[in-house]
Amino acid sequence: MTDSVGVVATQRAVLTQHGPLVLASGAELGHVEIAYETYGTLSPARDNAVFVCHALTGDAHAAGWHEGATRPGWWDNLIGPGKALDTDRFFVVSANLLGGCSGTTGPQSVDPATGRAHGPDFPALDMADLVAVHRGLLDHLGIERLHAAVGGSLGGMQVLEWALTEPDRIGRAVLVAASSRLTPENIAFSSVARAAILEDPDFHGGRYAEHGTTPRHGLKIARMMAHITYVSPESLEAKFGHRRATVGHAKRLDADFEVEAYLQHQGEAFLRRFDALSYLHLTRPMDYFDPFGAHPDVVPSTRFGLISFDSDWRFPTPHSLRIRDRLAARGAAVEHVEITSPWGHDSFLLEPPGYHDEVRRHLG
Repeated sequence: MTDSVGVVATQRAVLTQHGPLVLASGAELGHVEIAYETYGTLSPARDNAVFVCHALTGDAHAAGWHEGATRPGWWDNLIGPGKALDTDRFFVVSANLLGGCSGTTGPQSVDPATGRAHGPDFPALDMADLVAVHRGLLDHLGIERLHAAVGGSLGGMQVLEWALTEPDRIGRAVLVAASSRLTPENIAFSSVARAAILEDPDFHGGRYAEHGTTPRHGLKIARMMAHITYVSPESLEAKFGHRRATVGHAKRLDADFEVEAYLQHQGEAFLRRFDALSYLHLTRPMDYFDPFGAHPDVVPSTRFGLISFDSDWRFPTPHSLRIRDRLAARGAAVEHVEITSPWGHDSFLLEPPGYHDEVRRHLG
């Protein structure tokens, strides 16, 4: 397709060749490898780079197609020639998160110092640690300053942290369906998801790989519950209504309604691509995230564009307004727009009317 970046491949780089990564906690990782992809061409002046930060269960493959794949990258509708993130203009960088399970160093990565996977000994992470690895990748690529950084959900939280810790490195920041501090309800949902994993008999204190098991049940339940918060009541009603999935309509105790079958499918599919320890390690930094409290005196030179969706009840519009008000109070250039969408929090991955136009406008 003419609007696709085409076939792409994930690249990898080692970021600790000159010393360990020192985390916010003081713990150190002696070997950090990062998986990333790039789309478009870096200009001779190296001034057209846009960094894409992914959400909780994303990866580096944001656009284009992997050889033999049946579906494109997770933000392919946004990134490509002529799209909102126009690869004819921008050099786009997308990287897998520290602590993930898609190529960047995480709990199941082998620690060269021991020859074994980190497992449950992998250190706790902070949002600043995720950003430190992004920063390391930019240094590796020889990019001093970003034209922009763009992220949805947890991705937007990373962009906000980055703009407050390196206030002169990001020209424009686009935060979509993001938050600067989780509500007790947000934390409660994540707590139940983590409990499902931690209390699975196959978790084995995080050493499930050594036991030849996986906490499949707990991870599946965690994903099923989380997925409910990513959609909206309206979208579930439109897609499933009160329809039953079983033939004969006999009442039963196991999954019976179409919406139940859908969640079962989502949970099973998640097991094929994600790791339980990564899920635990990446949900916690969101709970503790409070960048305005952590960086009280920073006045970023970044221009901020905030986008929220009227049907998003995971990170509803008041979360974006909180970011707007605190940035404005510091004198930062910031705009916010709420987009009408029927799809809830997942709208940031889709294309409700006006959304991609706003991203394009904020990128300048």
